[in-house]
Amino acid sequence: MMRKLILAVATLVASMSFAFAQVDVNKADAAALDGVKGIGPAKTKAILDERKKGEFKDWADLEQRVKGIGGKNAAKLSAAGLVVNGKSMEGAPAMATPASKTSKASKADKSASAASAAK
Repeated sequence: MMRKLILAVATLVASMSFAFAQVDVNKADAAALDGVKGIGPAKTKAILDERKKGEFKDWADLEQRVKGIGGKNAAKLSAAGLVVNGKSMEGAPAMATPASKTSKASKADKSASAASAAK
């Protein structure tokens, strides 16, 4: 039973890190771009079409070349994990990583470790 609990907690922690992975607009395929909250199939197509003309230099270049991505939308996309050349948008909120869930997971890890150590 304890092994199942430890495995479940480890799986939860691993899946949380995948859910908040960064997606580089210059390297991502259509599926990865679609996975970013706020980007749908039409926006993905627009990004890929513009990227064929050349990589995006920075956030300003992305905003200028892709219709529908302005300052506010770019900030939301950056907060959702989209990056341009490995950089988040300046002034945009950091990627949303729920601290309460992370701390709960780490507490569960500590509890599971303590319980297994007690045996």
